[in-house]
Amino acid sequence: MSRCGANVTPAKGFGGEKREVEQTEPPSLPDVRVPAAWTFAGLAAGLTAGLALAGSAVLDVALSVAQPLGALWLRALQMTILPLVTALLFTGIVNTVAAASAGAMARRTLALFASLLAVGAIMAVLAVPLLLEVAPVPAAAANVLSGAGAAANAAPAGPLPGPGDFLRSLIPANVVEAAAQGAMLPVIAFTALFALAATRLADAPRRQLAGLAEAIAGAMMVVIGWVLALAPIGVFALALDVAAKSGTAAIGALAHYIAVVSAIGAVVLIAAYALATGLARQRLACFARAVLPAQAVAISTQSSLASLPAMLAACRSLGLRDRSGEFVLPLAVALFRATSPAMNLAVAIYVAKLTGVELTPAALAAGVAVSLLTTLGSPSLPGTISFVTSIAPIALAMGVPIRPLALLVAVEMLPDIMRTLGNVTMDVAVTAVVDRRTD
Repeated sequence: MSRCGANVTPAKGFGGEKREVEQTEPPSLPDVRVPAAWTFAGLAAGLTAGLALAGSAVLDVALSVAQPLGALWLRALQMTILPLVTALLFTGIVNTVAAASAGAMARRTLALFASLLAVGAIMAVLAVPLLLEVAPVPAAAANVLSGAGAAANAAPAGPLPGPGDFLRSLIPANVVEAAAQGAMLPVIAFTALFALAATRLADAPRRQLAGLAEAIAGAMMVVIGWVLALAPIGVFALALDVAAKSGTAAIGALAHYIAVVSAIGAVVLIAAYALATGLARQRLACFARAVLPAQAVAISTQSSLASLPAMLAACRSLGLRDRSGEFVLPLAVALFRATSPAMNLAVAIYVAKLTGVELTPAALAAGVAVSLLTTLGSPSLPGTISFVTSIAPIALAMGVPIRPLALLVAVEMLPDIMRTLGNVTMDVAVTAVVDRRTD
């Protein structure tokens, strides 16, 4: 019986490629800190206050303050979505094309990334509706979160394309008008085309555009950091409104949501072990033991980027080539977040179920496409930071209201543990597959 890591003979280089491969680094974004624990505390305090004030004489006075306060905070979140998403998407596509030009191994790695992301997105589209049939949203819970999102003053969702109009909806006649109408799918399609065109420019103008996009993304990350610093207050106001109108059903609604979304992340996590033992031919016990320290870092930091050193150590424990880990893992942290399409689609489909939005095949196809594209630009930061900006474009493309996201962000710290666990485990599993297929 072979020992862990003994089945791989260390070798130099990548599949015979002798030239150095340019590393793709995660976008240089400012250090944004979000008070996740305080946001959760704001949610708990708001729910408690709403329950305590329900039916009291001062409820109307409290709601007269809480409702506009919560709406104002939500609008502040919404204003960051379009510039941040387009800037990050531009940077992500430019980095992906640059990585693909690095050599055959890089292209094979990116193809593996794309395949796994697509499988995860399709899995979510098929599994979440079935899961909600088996474990349906309690009626009271649906009233809670749909009430948080069905307000008439919510941001208008993008037009829901029918089967015959889907292809036409991809190309906007006027991208500025499409953006003003909240039609996120054509805006993302235009941004993707613009980014691809930029990669064909000479080096100097391409770098200028990439630098501009990175600067816009960085500035918007600072703005969203300021907005999320006020999350305990905004979430408190939204939760007070919800709890005052729905009672204890609010707690059950959030618990059901956490369970459903985390279950989809758990499927990706399990798939990582299957990938490592199947395609990479790693022994299950060895792989589980090697990746455990990286998983511990992932749980404590909720950041794949912070887990990178531990992931490199896991690859060494498995006997993988040093250069495999040193190339694939930074590329994975920059461009590949295995759980993002699946779990982001799960959130959007869940909100659609709550708000009574019927998802046509065209709407689901739009959601899959946007989830895959926006994954390229997702920052490797705790999910509380990127929650709204990652999921809102998907929801808007599917015609789903985004107002409930402002309340759900308060509990994202719990599903985000599963997100980071799945991402880190899958990153190591993919590195093992690439290493085995590199001879």
